[in-house]
Amino acid sequence: MLDRLADNPVVTLNRAVAVAMLSGPEAGLALLETVAGDRRMAGHHRVHAVRGHLLERAGARAAAAEEYRTGARLTTSLPERRYLRSRAARLDVADPA
Repeated sequence: MLDRLADNPVVTLNRAVAVAMLSGPEAGLALLETVAGDRRMAGHHRVHAVRGHLLERAGARAAAAEEYRTGARLTTSLPERRYLRSRAARLDVADPA
């Protein structure tokens, strides 16, 4: 409902997470693409963090790790940077390939 009331890409980003929880990561990733192209989100770390999470849930570990690393580079928050780097490192270490 909030997504219909306000043209806000952060609301849509949050909806992508909710859709993924209900319908699977692929559905969330599809919705996320509508936000990723929004100029207001250009260079925003949260798009990459969410994409990384959804890719990880979909089993695309290498792509998820790269998205986490990109998000880490873009954030100015040190705690968020550490968190995203740790997510990427965990996927790199646990990669069965």
